[in-house]
Amino acid sequence: MGEAVDLNSDLGESFGRWVLGDDDAMLDLVTSANVACGFHAGDPSTLRHTCALAVECGVAVGAQVGYRDLAGFGRRFIDMDPVQLADDVVYQIGALDGMCRVNGTAVRYVKPHGALYNAVVHHEAQAAAVVAAVRDYDAALPVLGLPGSALLRAAEAAGLRTVREFFVDRGYTPEATLVPRSQPGALLHDPDEVTARVLRMVTEGVVTAVDGSDVSVAAESLCVHGDSPGAVAMAAAVRNGLQKAGVELKSFA
Repeated sequence: MGEAVDLNSDLGESFGRWVLGDDDAMLDLVTSANVACGFHAGDPSTLRHTCALAVECGVAVGAQVGYRDLAGFGRRFIDMDPVQLADDVVYQIGALDGMCRVNGTAVRYVKPHGALYNAVVHHEAQAAAVVAAVRDYDAALPVLGLPGSALLRAAEAAGLRTVREFFVDRGYTPEATLVPRSQPGALLHDPDEVTARVLRMVTEGVVTAVDGSDVSVAAESLCVHGDSPGAVAMAAAVRNGLQKAGVELKSFA
């Protein structure tokens, strides 16, 4: 096919004695790692270990920035002052960049997490705050987000590189946004079904929405959630399916 796509996952989300996901196994499968920065998940030792292992596996590290909400895992919207949100994002990128640098690498891109990711699809002020933070920290960092989102529009307007993302294990609405986790069809679990869906998106630029309609979606990066049940098996199935179809797996960063 001559295509090339990135396969990413949310990693580094364990905290203290609470272990979430199998980061070691996922880093053998993905090409980019969206690593938590300590605000929604992740403690310093977890983040340092995750960055070290990413380097060993040749995986690009991105800063997954979120609301300061450990108890809610960053999945609760917070109506923040945009200036304070921008400061929080700068702080998070810098913290993870420090863990990267002691392991011989650096943060290569930025992606919002959870409720912040969903908010900046439409919330212009918060989208602008995230973009301002990335621009002020390092204007060479790409921003990963949902196609058509306020975030990517603001990033493009600011001269930042934008990268469109597709979620392999999430349901889509007819408007090409993610089905809220509280609603039926939000999460997908069958590796074969998910792989077929990914291949259709890559080859045809189309995904079937929860209402059965076809929705146009184009993306350069594919996300498998590291905390989903069966995440490793799903990532392996998607990787194998793409490779068999002649699609190269390569980080965008």
